[in-house]
Amino acid sequence: MKAKVYLQDGTVKGEMELPESVFGAEVNEVLLHQVITQYLANQRQGAAKTKGRSEVSGGGKKPWRQKGTGRARAGSNTSPIWVRGGKAFGPDPRSYTTVIPRKMRKIALVSALSSRAKENKVIVVEKISCEQPKTKSMVSMMKALSVQGKKNLLVIDADAKNVYLSGRNIRDVDIKPVQELCAYDVVHNENIIFGNERLIEKVQEAVTL
Repeated sequence: MKAKVYLQDGTVKGEMELPESVFGAEVNEVLLHQVITQYLANQRQGAAKTKGRSEVSGGGKKPWRQKGTGRARAGSNTSPIWVRGGKAFGPDPRSYTTVIPRKMRKIALVSALSSRAKENKVIVVEKISCEQPKTKSMVSMMKALSVQGKKNLLVIDADAKNVYLSGRNIRDVDIKPVQELCAYDVVHNENIIFGNERLIEKVQEAVTL
């Protein structure tokens, strides 16, 4: 499996061999779906709340006597069938967080990267350098790479602060340090752009079982 290596100005420098263990593995779609579903569930706040009949204002006195009025029997104005009554079986704050073993998360990441590599959506830039934060320079690079208008994931080193600041406001660019890369990030974006060649080795080290 190979990927094109570009200079920051969009010139093709050559090709590099991608590790088969990371970019040429069999895609486990079932596991990939499970891990992404778990990731999205973990983003939920779980803060939905409604008041039950014991929590709404009112109650205490019986609205009217049991018999003789011609109206339906009523024991409390907090009943769920009353206006301003409590909600029956409403949501309460809860956690949607689940845990998936690290080994499964690594296999899912490998599956996601392999899927993009087979579609020739993995791009390697020899080195992205930004002496100072400038969005204009990052936009120019995206145009040069012919990926503008598509959803792109830019993988960078954790200490590449200027690169992050230059690209964080671009609409179709997600920027992630290589240490935080996960399967959802890869699947959610069409093109995977590595900010330098050393990042390929770092990904390989991270997913080694």
